[in-house]
Amino acid sequence: MKRLFFYVSFLATIVLTACSGKEKVQKDDNVVENKTLVKIENVDYRPVVQEGNYTATVEPELINNISASSPNRIKQILVDEGMRVSKGQKLVVLDDVNTTSYEMQVANAKANLENVQINYDRAVELLKIGGGTQQNVDQMQLQLTNAKNSLATAERTLRNVQENTILVSPINGIVTARNYDPGDMTSTLPILTVAQVQPVKIVINVSESELSHVKKGMAAEVRFDTYGNEMFDGIVTMVAPTVDADSRTFGVEITVNNSDNRILPGMFGRVKLNLGEAEHVVVPDRAVVKQPGSGNHYIYVYNSDGTVSYNKVELGQRIGDSYELLSGVEPGAKVVVSGQSRLADGVSVEVSK
Repeated sequence: MKRLFFYVSFLATIVLTACSGKEKVQKDDNVVENKTLVKIENVDYRPVVQEGNYTATVEPELINNISASSPNRIKQILVDEGMRVSKGQKLVVLDDVNTTSYEMQVANAKANLENVQINYDRAVELLKIGGGTQQNVDQMQLQLTNAKNSLATAERTLRNVQENTILVSPINGIVTARNYDPGDMTSTLPILTVAQVQPVKIVINVSESELSHVKKGMAAEVRFDTYGNEMFDGIVTMVAPTVDADSRTFGVEITVNNSDNRILPGMFGRVKLNLGEAEHVVVPDRAVVKQPGSGNHYIYVYNSDGTVSYNKVELGQRIGDSYELLSGVEPGAKVVVSGQSRLADGVSVEVSK
């Protein structure tokens, strides 16, 4: 009886051990089966053209404020805001009520000069024949000098009044502001503002790290939202010699020819500069994972032990179907390009053949 019990116990142990081993094998099989299948690609350094992209507002090359030299009433304004004007073109006519009185002052100054000139000549002749004195000649010469100065002053005042009556444009440009109407008295504001728009300029802010790559005379590509993707040629005409203490940037002036007057002050411009080349890791765009609810980007990197690491990366510029990386992945790494939605940091994966 004891022997029978021993055999039954022995058989039961064998069955349980077999079942346990089978279950363990099944569990191991499940672990293999549960590994996420991923695809990976090798990445490395590539030379990448470094582009600087900036935005700014168009400014005129020159701005002239058309004002009266003294308060006066406006009779006519011959142009309006937005009109193009030429150098020397008549823009504003002011009240000329004072012109006549200044013309009379000039006439009186001329008559007085003629009279003093006659007396001076007479005194010189008398001195020659012994009928006068040198002192009298000297006095008359002083009067003659004063009379000449008075005439010059009267003529200068008349010219100023005349210039203040008819105001002309000193440049070719466009009227960007009109602050009065006919009948108004001029005050502190200019009557008109004329801006030169051939060429125009755009002042961008360049960081300290980019400054060494920006040189006067280098080419720039400029686009305006008004004209979509149409590209305009620009050139760097000025690099500020000092840094802005608040933004830690340098002002760089881009000049655009604008021969057809299509670019107007106030337009929003986008500037692209070629800042040379740099060696950076380039990855397929399929490898980049954006973290929901943030601006952070990550890439899963395949490790030698069959696990993946969740690396935060800093993206540079997009290059076709790839991204330049500024940090986060080392050259020679293997990055996951499919299957990321089922991954987490540190998990084991199976690589698709």
